Amino acid sequence: MAVGFHLQTLSNGSKTSESLLSKELNSCYQIQSELLSNHQKVLCARIVYYDCLLQKYKEVYDYSGEQLPFSYEFLDYLRSEEWLIDYPIVGEIHELELKKFQLVSCICPISYRSKKPEYIQIISRGRIEIDLKKYLKNIAVLLMKYEEIFLGYLRQKSEIDLLEQVLRKVGHQLRNSIGLISLYSHNLYLGLEDKNSKEQAQTIHKRIQGLDTELTEIIDCSQSEKLKVSQQDLRSIVIDSVNTLQPLISQKKLKLEISDISTKLEIDRLQVKQVFDNLLSNAVHFSPNCGTINCNWQVFKEEVFIQVSDEGKGIPPEDLRNIFNPFYSRRSGGTGLGLTIAKKIVLDHQGNLWAKNNLEGGAEFCLILPKKRVV
Repeated sequence: MAVGFHLQTLSNGSKTSESLLSKELNSCYQIQSELLSNHQKVLCARIVYYDCLLQKYKEVYDYSGEQLPFSYEFLDYLRSEEWLIDYPIVGEIHELELKKFQLVSCICPISYRSKKPEYIQIISRGRIEIDLKKYLKNIAVLLMKYEEIFLGYLRQKSEIDLLEQVLRKVGHQLRNSIGLISLYSHNLYLGLEDKNSKEQAQTIHKRIQGLDTELTEIIDCSQSEKLKVSQQDLRSIVIDSVNTLQPLISQKKLKLEISDISTKLEIDRLQVKQVFDNLLSNAVHFSPNCGTINCNWQVFKEEVFIQVSDEGKGIPPEDLRNIFNPFYSRRSGGTGLGLTIAKKIVLDHQGNLWAKNNLEGGAEFCLILPKKRVV
């Protein structure tokens, strides 16, 4: 018999509505408590954990098939944690007798938060076997890994939310300025009589309209639900980006080495091309004349690991710490948004992007993209 109980509620006493992620987290712990309660001698398996999404402690517990529910007095005693005399080491088994109730408690801490533990607890009538203790340790390790993944996801989600806010704010501010420039350039075109001057004004107006279109794409990029995902060939996208930069590549007499491996990914082609446009543009900008730029990837079962490297001077430590921050640019005249947008796009595709320096010199950008995007 499985039971879920929230240790904390809102001040008005009503339960919080759980998000899908919180439910999945709860389900994971519930399954493990059910598996533990099926072992011989176990009367009840109980897990106390911290839900980072809802920012509160919760518990799940499961009774063995023939065990009747514990009394409220006993449950209150367990939740009070008066029996927790010391703080056992994380991942180690700690067994103690609950003499008042003639039962034995066996706990294995998962972690501590401000001296308050997250733990797995087994209640039995006697001491449990060694095999069950080993199994309990394995469950603790599994849950610790699960929590680590869950926290990593929350950090990534927080980073995406911040980047979305920045892009929306910057996009709307720039749109006002672009709209004003577009209006003046059009009025200038209408007021000029010289043919050459009119053509120049018209060119300015068209360029401004192009910038407005690009800005719309940037604003759309801040909304992950607008991804137009389809099966795309990675090498084809990289080649498109290289062709766009070909005049600069030829000017600096650079050599590009691109992986011959062709692989399909479920991605938004336009947005992922923006990522490679930015990474390759930076590589070209910081490469010495006649240098080499490498763009290689390795294909694994569920993801692709991509590396874009150059032979430039590398990235100073201060820049490495801030390189993906909005408005932080290493390039003279740069907006400081290129890498911010690139990372946002990669995160939206459930991947990751980071930078480092090569031991032999030069900078390297690494990104991981999953083959299939989980909806």
